[in-house]
Amino acid sequence: MLPFGNSRSLPHVSQIFITLRSKSEPPLHSAHWGGLRPLANEGRPHEKTQEDRSEMNTDSPTIALNRRRFLGLSAAGVSAAVLSACTTARQEELPPLQPRVSVDPAFAGYAEMYAEREDGGFVLPAIPYEKIDKRFLRQIVPDPTGERPGTIVVDTSTHHLYLVRENGEAIRYGVGLGRAGFEWAGRAIIQWKQAWPKWTPPDAMIARQPELAKYSAANGGMAPGLNNPLGARALYIFKDGEDTLYRLHGSPEWWSIGKSVSSGCVRLMNQDIIDLYERVPAKTPILVTSGLGYA
Repeated sequence: MLPFGNSRSLPHVSQIFITLRSKSEPPLHSAHWGGLRPLANEGRPHEKTQEDRSEMNTDSPTIALNRRRFLGLSAAGVSAAVLSACTTARQEELPPLQPRVSVDPAFAGYAEMYAEREDGGFVLPAIPYEKIDKRFLRQIVPDPTGERPGTIVVDTSTHHLYLVRENGEAIRYGVGLGRAGFEWAGRAIIQWKQAWPKWTPPDAMIARQPELAKYSAANGGMAPGLNNPLGARALYIFKDGEDTLYRLHGSPEWWSIGKSVSSGCVRLMNQDIIDLYERVPAKTPILVTSGLGYA
């Protein structure tokens, strides 16, 4: 152990250096000290001078200050390194991925979505969805309408119906449009809705197609069923308390989706109109427009 003296004194750096050197080695020239003062009486037992004692005294304000400064700078350096590491970690973090559209826990695959199903005592046949343009299959898309969540928007220019959802999304359905589907536009509400409705052709249609007279209101209309033009569900549109004669309804004619047809309003595949029917309550707002420009 090096003879450091009392517990409150520190050795001069040159004393440590000399102690570690071999006794057989010649003493170092003062130039080798790099500016440090060698011990007095080199080669003989060192006797501490008053100056040495003053320099080694830990109570010296200069040494105490230097020690405090050293510890302070060391702590500051460690803190800076930690903060630097945190900052680097933040910069290297990747932004969270946006959720994918057209993925919804409530949605199954298309094979299941458009499969054969029993509903209301009728068996709806499966839809050969592979033969339909994918743009007209039910899916979740970024909302192009800017309307409030819960609003139905029909864009007659692209043959799409949107049900606006939260978080900038919408459920999009393909639709077929009959002549009546182009005859009205504006804002209204879903006044009421009906599962497996009767169909009663308007008088103007009966005038053009007299063979439909047997389904007139006077004759009780056409009974619900797979061949009923309104399909499995119908949603009735009213404006200011008046029936617009505009309907959202089902259809067994899946091949007419995405096209303009000779009659009817806004038709959806039966599996799609059932899905929409279950998602919207009565008094749901609806906007019918042309030219959203989103396909």
